[in-house]
Amino acid sequence: MKESDMIDHRRLGRELELFASDPLAGAGLPIWLPAGAAARHAVEEYVRDLERRAGYRHVYSPPLGRRELFELSGHLGYFADDMFPPMRLSADDEFVLRPALCPHHALVYRARGRSYRELPLRVGELGGMYRAERSGVLGGLARVRAISLNDAHNFCALEQVGDEVHEILRLIREAHAALGIRPAGFRLSLRGPGEKYVGDDAQWARAEELLREALDGVDFTEGPGEAAFYGPKIDIQIVDAAGRESTISTIQLDFDKPERFDLSYTAADGSRKRPVMVHRSLVGSMERLFAYLIEVHAGAFPAWYAPVQLVLLPIDDGQADAAVELCRRAEAAGLRAEVDLTGSLGARIRDAARRKVPYVGVMGPREAADGSVSLRLRDGRGLDPMPVADALGLIGRVVAARSAGLLPPA
Repeated sequence: MKESDMIDHRRLGRELELFASDPLAGAGLPIWLPAGAAARHAVEEYVRDLERRAGYRHVYSPPLGRRELFELSGHLGYFADDMFPPMRLSADDEFVLRPALCPHHALVYRARGRSYRELPLRVGELGGMYRAERSGVLGGLARVRAISLNDAHNFCALEQVGDEVHEILRLIREAHAALGIRPAGFRLSLRGPGEKYVGDDAQWARAEELLREALDGVDFTEGPGEAAFYGPKIDIQIVDAAGRESTISTIQLDFDKPERFDLSYTAADGSRKRPVMVHRSLVGSMERLFAYLIEVHAGAFPAWYAPVQLVLLPIDDGQADAAVELCRRAEAAGLRAEVDLTGSLGARIRDAARRKVPYVGVMGPREAADGSVSLRLRDGRGLDPMPVADALGLIGRVVAARSAGLLPPA
């Protein structure tokens, strides 16, 4: 088998029971199983906390809206081919599954009057959106119809755009380092011939200038025709195991939505001014992100977002109670732990290796008697028996540091 076949995320997703696809649910609508959901939840918590510490305010908004909302945003005029058909409830009441979160975030901004003192206002959400992808391009988690996007829209004054984009790039690098994302390159996505775009040439020129300035010192390529219909963008690319390139993170400038939604703020001199809307995603959709992470780690996620971090294996039934008690303590310490009592010890060790569990705790009569445990690491190393508290502390430090290794940083 080719290496790309061996680490295909669809195969690993089945073997590790991370997600499933069922014709009854529908193509492009994967179901996250408990193991995949646990890993995803850990990543979501991390991203939300990273954003919160960077000044983001998180919201919830519905994954559908009235037809008029998407007419106003321009999506029905410029993006209708990629949207699901409207759902008519009555002659004058049609709803649309949203293809993007930005219209709802524009409504968040205009929920009340805004002052220059509030800017930049960073509105974040991990929200659902839907794209009417053709069945022939769907596959695993990489290309889906139901998308859970790590999204945010930063409303700022024009003079704040440069600093805002630089800060977003810093957050992207921090998130990539923690998750193990290896960017393949940066792309400045620009307008191209034959496509429909909104806004005037002066707005586009200014937006492109601001993004070029933000990329000063960064190697990037240009992608004519790859811009969003409302503005140019910086796309950070990844390459999967089969050599296919896709976008994982993006920063987009938008002068159009603030005008369409009549967004404004009160400037220091009392005048009304339009904010600039910066669309950004640190790690893209959870679906595409995990398609990539499954492959880049070959299913062996870093311990901090591994679905199960510790499996406890009593040698025989005599140590079962001690293993269950240790599992309870591990869970109380915030770890994801299990006890495996089925089959021979060798078979259980092999099963933990198949599942790519970072830590296996073996407990025999001696360990159960003196309150210790022998840890085996996923990479094959074994540690001397240690007190239970020390073992939990070791794993806890690795998880807290979001380390790529299995032992605490020196």
